[in-house]
Parts: sequence; structure tokens; C-alpha cells
Amino acid sequence: LSDDTITLQQIFLSKSDFSTSLDYNVDDLQAAFQKSTGIATLPIVYCKGTLIGDFKTSKDSILYGQIGQQRTMHSDYSYDLIVIGGGSGGLACAKEAAEQGLTVALLDFVKPTPIGTSWGLGGTCVNVGCIPKKLMHQASLLGESIHDANHYGWEINEKYSHSWQKMKDNVQNHIGSINFGYRVQLRDRKVKYLNAFGTFVDQHTIKAVDRRGKETMLTAKDFVLSTGCRPRYPDIPGAKEYCVTSDDLFSMERCPGKTLVIGASYVALECAGFLSGLGLDVTVMVRSILLRGFDQDMSERVGKYMADNGIKFIRPAVPLGIEAIKTDDGNRILCVNYSMLDNGNKAQEKFDTVLLAIGRDPCTENIGLKNAGVTVEKNGYIKTIGERTNVSNIYAIGDIQYDKPELTPSAIHAGRLLARRLIGISTQQCDYDNIPTTIFTPLEYSCCGLSEEVAAEKLGDDAEVYHAQFMPLEWTIPHRDENSCYLKLICDKRDQERVVGIHLLGPNSGEVMQGFATAMKCGATKAHFDDTVGIHPTNAEWFTTLRITRRSGQDVKVTGC
Repeated sequence: LSDDTITLQQIFLSKSDFSTSLDYNVDDLQAAFQKSTGIATLPIVYCKGTLIGDFKTSKDSILYGQIGQQRTMHSDYSYDLIVIGGGSGGLACAKEAAEQGLTVALLDFVKPTPIGTSWGLGGTCVNVGCIPKKLMHQASLLGESIHDANHYGWEINEKYSHSWQKMKDNVQNHIGSINFGYRVQLRDRKVKYLNAFGTFVDQHTIKAVDRRGKETMLTAKDFVLSTGCRPRYPDIPGAKEYCVTSDDLFSMERCPGKTLVIGASYVALECAGFLSGLGLDVTVMVRSILLRGFDQDMSERVGKYMADNGIKFIRPAVPLGIEAIKTDDGNRILCVNYSMLDNGNKAQEKFDTVLLAIGRDPCTENIGLKNAGVTVEKNGYIKTIGERTNVSNIYAIGDIQYDKPELTPSAIHAGRLLARRLIGISTQQCDYDNIPTTIFTPLEYSCCGLSEEVAAEKLGDDAEVYHAQFMPLEWTIPHRDENSCYLKLICDKRDQERVVGIHLLGPNSGEVMQGFATAMKCGATKAHFDDTVGIHPTNAEWFTTLRITRRSGQDVKVTGC
């Protein structure tokens, strides 16, 4: 037996509730275990048919009291776990818990928007968020590519046009296939799926009501809330009667036409960006700053690029009301009354579509949280510690958590880790620091870590900013603006210039940022970036050549290859 195996054996035998036999032929088993588990070293530990892991993982699990406490269905309850909300995080949690042996039910119910839009299983990301947004962003980028192609020698017919109907149908067909796939995955993992609205009766009981009004009482040892957020409507005349939100936009039967986007959130700017890229007349009404919560230097650069490329901004302004006027052809025009905040002047403008994107509210009302004893903040969010609410058997993941990133990948990651902790095979918590994200505006903005404002607040004069403007090689032939793209590293001088923030405005920035986010997780310093040989010619290589600091005051405009 190896030393690691003997160590585990001794730990097992020190626990009175364990019996163990770990003497096996290593040569006969190691290759088979590596193929089935992906773990190349022995020993490997299983408990009740569940893979625990390698030496370190198993040792930690034993010492933390996790092994031996794997849960089986409690006879007093209908399920071990009920997940309320079938978005990305809820699905990930439910599937992981079921795979690990818990009996699981998942409830998902979409209340239609004021104009009647609804969708299938999968939550915001799949149906009315990340997926359709990225696909329509791609459609707009292809329009840009058509303009560029002529400079590269392609003879393009100048009469090309875009079909909203065809794009919308293809996007919705893809979403439908994902919805179906999710239902199959739940069935294969024996997760009970209910298309029903769940309301707590007490901390172990919920009432599920389906679309026909049929009520079912369900009980569980534990609950996970993953209800997400929905778009907010302003308290002005005509908002719910005549406006749409991102919940409606991606399935609209008609082309939006001349569009006013109200708001300066990432949803607002992303939607304005791809609508403009599809050739529509787009205006954005902004109350104050762009992209609140993001680096403001980067945010203003995003807005400038959009304005330079034909998107109009009304700023600073707020809407006062929306009226609908019927036209002679039987259609309608929306008249938007608004007020300028800098001088108080009032004005009116007409649009075909008004898209509201002023923020999102958590879906925590009317689900009986008070009956279960769960504390909810005034803004509807739920404070958690390790995803656990103030009630010991009720957890929350995803967008409804107080002061946590409202991002699909973090919800998925947190959901999976929570399921493993509930089953008792892991103690790992979700790390919410340094989570990268990308805003898919016409020129993509991606970031990870601290904004320049937060870095200055936390580090003071020890925050060092290295930055540069750059021009993608692909832009040289069509003669695009050479100084629109920009990047910066924010470093902590006190800690060997460890990178605490990284920001990139440029094409495909999300693909670039994913790798650098891993480097940040590993504690990358400016010296690590300097010592890395860049891939030429790429946008990402600029991070390996940064020399100018903001405090130096030197010009960062593009000077050549």
C-alpha cells in the first residue's frame, strides 16, 4: 500500500462509524480508474457509490465530517431538495444534486409580460438574455463585416438587406431546442419537473399551482431559491401599456423600426448596439451615467464609440410618459414625452418601439418567504452566507442574492457547489471575487476585477494603471478609427504590482478576457505579463507590451505596429 493509502486507511479506522478495505492491486486498477474518473493518482475514494475524489479531497472530506453523512431521502418529506426557479443556476443545482443521489423536484413558472410574452424552461439567459442577445449581436457584426468585405476585394451587391423575421425565427428555433434539451436532462436525472408557481407555506412546505390552477402541496428537507430577476418598469403613464423590455424584444414578430431605448444599463446598450447594427434608427435616453457599477472611463468610451457610429443619445433626461397615436395605415406611433435634467426643458419625440432597460428587480415577492421566515431586504434581494439564507434549510443562488454578481456563470458554479455541499461530498464555497464579464456592445467591453474608481478608493496612491489605445490589424484595410480600442491593467504597487483589475474594449474581448481571468486567479503580476511573449498580430498581445502609466501623463494614442 502507498503512504497516502495507509494514511486514509488510518483516518477511516479512527472513525467508529467507518469500516474499510483498501488493499487492492494498483497495477490492475489505476488505468481503469483514470479512464472513468479522470484522476491519475491513487488512492481514489468512493462512498455509497459516489466518487469522493483523490487523496487530498477525500482526506479533507473525512476530517470535515462530510463522508458518511451522504443524504438519503428523509421519510418525513416528499423530496430531499426542491429548487424553485428553472434558470441556469437552478438547473445546475438540481441536476448536480440528483446525480449525487438526492431526490429532487424543480419548479419553474414564467409569468407573462404586460404584453403577453412568455417562454420555456431555462430562465432569462437562454430565453431572453445571453443567448438571443449574443446571436443578434453576431447578426449586427455580420452587417459590419459586409461593409468591410468590399475593402478586402469582395464584390458585394449594394442592395443587400436584413430580415428581422428570418433572424428572429432562427434564434427562437435554437432557443426551443435548448428548452427541449433541458427537459430531457431533468428526466434522465430523475428530477421531477413541475411547470408550476411555488409559494412557501412554511419552511419545509410549498404550494405549487400550475397553469390550470391545480394545487399540489410538496415538502422537502432543503430548498434552493433561484427565481432570478425581471425588468423594472418606470412609474409613468403608458410604460406597461405600450413599451417592451428585453423579455419581449427577442421574439417580436415585427421589426422594431425606429427605437428609443430608455436606460443606460448593459442591457440597454447591448440592445441599442445590435439594433443599430441591423440598420435601425436608435436613440438611447440616459438619466445620468452609463453602465453604473462598471469602470466609468471604460463606460464613457463604450458610449463614445456608439455615438460615433450613429446611435443618438438624449442625456441627461428622464421620460415623463408614453402615448400611442394611430396612423392612417392602421399602425401606431409612440409619442414619448421627456424632460432634460440639466435645464428642465421638456420635449416630445416619436418612435415605433420604446424599449425599457432601466434595471431589474428580484423575483422574491409573492412566493411566501415570510411564511418560511426568510428575511428579505427592502429592494427584494436576499442576504446569504455561503448561499444560505437566515433560515437554515433555505438557500438562494443567482441574481436574487444581495451584493453578488448577477451573472449566469456564477449562478451555475454556485449551484453546483451548493449541491455538492448538501449531499456532503464537498466543503468548497463559491468564490465571487474576480469573476470576468463582457458587455456585448458594438465594440465589446470585457473586464475582471476592480474598476479604476474602486481601486483608487481601496489602494489610494498604490493603484498603478497601465494603459494603451490600440488598433486591430483587421481595421486597417477598411480604415476604421485607429484609437477606439483601449485596454488597461490596474496593479497593486504594495503587492509586487499584482494585477487587481483588467479591462479591454475591442473586438472579441470576451474571448480574450477568459484566459486573463484565470491568470488573475493565479495571482498574476505586471511582471508576469511583461515576461509573456505575445501572439502577433493579435489584440491580446497588447497586454504584454504595456509601458505607459496613467500617472505619467504620456500620450497613449496608436503609433504603429
